[in-house]
Amino acid sequence: MKVLYFDCSSGISGNMTLGALSELIDDPHYLVNELKKLNVDGYHIHISKEKKNGITGTYVDVHLEHEHEHEHLHHEHAHHHHHEHRNLFDVNKIIDESEIDEKAKDLAKRIFLRVAKAESKVHNESLENVHFHEVGAIDSIVDIIGTAILLCKINPDVIYSSVVNDGYGFIECAHGMISVPVPATSEIFAASNAITRQIDVDTELVTPTGAAIIAEIASEFTAMPAMNVQKVGWGAGTKDLVIPNVLKVSLGEIKKKTKL
Repeated sequence: MKVLYFDCSSGISGNMTLGALSELIDDPHYLVNELKKLNVDGYHIHISKEKKNGITGTYVDVHLEHEHEHEHLHHEHAHHHHHEHRNLFDVNKIIDESEIDEKAKDLAKRIFLRVAKAESKVHNESLENVHFHEVGAIDSIVDIIGTAILLCKINPDVIYSSVVNDGYGFIECAHGMISVPVPATSEIFAASNAITRQIDVDTELVTPTGAAIIAEIASEFTAMPAMNVQKVGWGAGTKDLVIPNVLKVSLGEIKKKTKL
């Protein structure tokens, strides 16, 4: 059977996932072309090769366009509402109205629901009322829907993950300084079967988007099973750390009779 194995030893984020998965398919334009089926504009994707501690990975960056022009054209609050504060209904509507594969739509909605539930708990608001600070933003919509598109293209029979490593310390967010793992990430993992730990790296390694992706797709969190690896995808993160900030995703085969 066809297996994907996620090595989250340096955490996981949406853009690291996009980078790693895009290396596993042979068509470099597939992701960008499929994302055109979303009726969302105001962004473009920049894909580059980045080195992290000597390891080359694919770095996917979602650039928002015309930010400053919008601010001049619209009342500032309207601008922020447009870019930052969509709720689950708005996001599901974008997904439903797109022309992407039905399986990818379904997966993307399940990943978003995990983030929405966590945000609603953290902010003590109902699911209908929670406005995503992170997830409503275009980059998270692209990360999650792009991940769903690539996973459906690869079409593995099963997905496994390593134990998910996060860092420690504090990071700056919209509400001020918060501790790592950030509350939404903690709540996403608490509502899943994920196995996580903190390692000695003083920053955030797992974003809520990354947490929701791996919590939704991985059926076990374990060392890599006996498998014949046929291809490896490397997704580069944004940070330069003591460890390589990369997500390694291996694509391979397990003979049916092999047990974990």
